Amino acid sequence: MSGLAMNTLTLVFIIALTTSAVMRAWLTARQIRYVGLHRNTVPEAFIACIGPTAHRKAADYAITKSRFSLIGLALDLMLALLWTLGGGLAFLDAAWQHAGLNLLNTGVLVIASYALINALIELPLSVYATFGIEARFGFNRTRVKTYVLDLLKLMLLAAILGVPLLFAALWLMSRSGQLWWLYVWMLWLSFSLILTWVYPVLIAPWFNKFSPLADAALKQRIELLLQRCGFTSRGIFVMDGSTRSAHGNAYFTGYGHNKRIVFFDTLMDKLMPEEIEAVLAHELGHFRLKHVIQRLAVTALLSLVGLGILGWLAGSAWFYHGLGVPHPSAYMALLLFTLLAPPFLFLLEPLSSAWSRRHEFQADAYASRQTDATALIHALVKLYRDNATTLTPDPLHSAFHDSHPPALLRIARLQKLAGMASP
Repeated sequence: MSGLAMNTLTLVFIIALTTSAVMRAWLTARQIRYVGLHRNTVPEAFIACIGPTAHRKAADYAITKSRFSLIGLALDLMLALLWTLGGGLAFLDAAWQHAGLNLLNTGVLVIASYALINALIELPLSVYATFGIEARFGFNRTRVKTYVLDLLKLMLLAAILGVPLLFAALWLMSRSGQLWWLYVWMLWLSFSLILTWVYPVLIAPWFNKFSPLADAALKQRIELLLQRCGFTSRGIFVMDGSTRSAHGNAYFTGYGHNKRIVFFDTLMDKLMPEEIEAVLAHELGHFRLKHVIQRLAVTALLSLVGLGILGWLAGSAWFYHGLGVPHPSAYMALLLFTLLAPPFLFLLEPLSSAWSRRHEFQADAYASRQTDATALIHALVKLYRDNATTLTPDPLHSAFHDSHPPALLRIARLQKLAGMASP
């Protein structure tokens, strides 16, 4: 059976990997063509507030990013094949085996080396995206020093947080019997919840400065909104997003006593107080409608299913042989699964995107009940314009990749709630 299973798995992996890559490339080509066709025509609903120049910039920005993503797609396909059937993981494993370390230390070093090599290979793409594309369209404000420091901080965090987690997971896989996948899931879930809780106060300040909201009138407006929404937080903060990008955003983070409301300083500079209030009401809608809890629950369930499948695959020699690894091990099972799963998860992306867009519509409706829907419309239009968000994405590409509804559809729904004819 092992030879047949090996050949079958190899074939299935190649078909799934190439099919998902071809599908992604086709969707990207559709996006480029569709946005290009509508580049010179501002949608009628936005003519009064977004001019032809801003619309063309958004189209060019979307097309440039889409074309660039094809390079990343080709690189991902090549790396997946090289690491597996090309013998990359087998070579890396053999190299660390020669060091004479125990199995646990070897596993951590193999996974860490794999992650580091991938990061170095993908680094030029990240550099070009930041200092090439983002700079060309006037969004990048990251200095080289800041970029390098961010990378070093991320590496340090990976060492402080990721290495102990890896040790614990691999130890459980080798010592917990057939139900190891259940214990690893419990470990991962606990780690994720703790990380989410401490992130606002211990991790985020490593990368950005967070200052208490100084505008007294705006603060009072927001505090009244929080009271109406039944939301408590440890503070309202303004983040120095302008040190890295001209893009604007707002979010709330953490849970329990560590909940924080965060506005990018770039957002504060672009929106009126009533528009800021409406944007925050939308974010609070996600909290009040339990979207965050729902997403955490689904993520936890999917990870449990995934680890259960891995628990079955890890005990079969054909799983390793079919993906180019001659010697089974716990750490190789983890690495192979991270390479095997994405092509199959691609099929779930439209469901995930549709669910996310449904949540966005619900949060918009919630915001329109708590604040003025007209203010939210004006805020979104400004954000579309200033962030160069294309108003005319390809519908099929959007169905796969966009977590937020297309601008035309989202604004039209808000107009109904506000009783307006145009933004």
